[in-house]
Amino acid sequence: MNADALYLDLKHKLGDVMPEAELILKAEVAAEVLRLKEERNAVILGHNYMEPALFHTVPDFHGDSLELSRRAAETDKPYIVFCGVRFMAETAKILNPSKTVLLPTEKGGCSLAESITAADVRALRAAYPGVPIVTYINTYADVKAECDICCTSSNAVAVVESLKTDTVIFLPDEYLAKNVARETGLHVIVPKVLPKAGGAAAGTDVEHAMIAWKGRCEVHELFTPEDIDSVRKQFPDVMILAHPECSPEVVAKADFSGSTTAMIKAVEKSKARRYLLLTECSMGDNIVAAHPEKEMLRLCSHRCPHMGEITLEQTRDSLKYLRWVIDVPEDIRVRALRSVERMLAVGPKVD
Repeated sequence: MNADALYLDLKHKLGDVMPEAELILKAEVAAEVLRLKEERNAVILGHNYMEPALFHTVPDFHGDSLELSRRAAETDKPYIVFCGVRFMAETAKILNPSKTVLLPTEKGGCSLAESITAADVRALRAAYPGVPIVTYINTYADVKAECDICCTSSNAVAVVESLKTDTVIFLPDEYLAKNVARETGLHVIVPKVLPKAGGAAAGTDVEHAMIAWKGRCEVHELFTPEDIDSVRKQFPDVMILAHPECSPEVVAKADFSGSTTAMIKAVEKSKARRYLLLTECSMGDNIVAAHPEKEMLRLCSHRCPHMGEITLEQTRDSLKYLRWVIDVPEDIRVRALRSVERMLAVGPKVD
């Protein structure tokens, strides 16, 4: 698709949210990305949180972490450009090590991934011997290598239930752990200090327990129950959708909670008059661009600074200069692969 055609498509989808000059510029950059993608024989994976001008032009596949992990595992293209953050690109490399995985930004961090280390996981395993460890996909490869199985927000409940145990360690998202615990009938323990190796802290009941970690998403923890009350007072007919990385109090007040893909599907299926997404705010713009008949309340102002690092310009330069290459040490990759493959075998939660 040439720049003129891309401009017309972007104007149709984003004319209400982007100025004319930016539409023209972004169309020209997108055309260059598509040319480079063909020259490199690359595949571009775009997370649901990408900026609208990128999301609606260059990715071969869109989705949440689970969907894009599957796409990364299946591709035969020599280059995988992951328009997401570092832990996602690492997962692609874990699943398809013979391919060159490129991240369009040098860092691409994540507050959840940075809240826990491999040493923390080893300490938890020593403190709670025999208790299986579930690690959220929003972690780095060395942490995945220390756990028993990974999960995403779309299959976290199914993963926990697949273990068939009444005690589980769930890392590192405290709020996701509490939301999953509510659905699986477990009570949550968030140890302030790790107990000594070989047993839980004195007086701690670990029967029917989910042992969590005090990690939080820096975007989702900003939403409050008061936000929901305020919106409902002004817009009584709004359908509110919350990501399960939001606090349990927020999720309890929302009309729907699920992964980014599940939220998109829920909006597509619903006939509500208005919608409000409690998640990374660019996703609302992406839904409106694809479904202009949907009225999305523009009351969300929380943009992930790490996802925001990924732009069309950065994606172009990633393909042009083959940067930034993601490597995972083989000993870590092999151990992390077991955890990720177990996650993929469980599959997504049926919505």
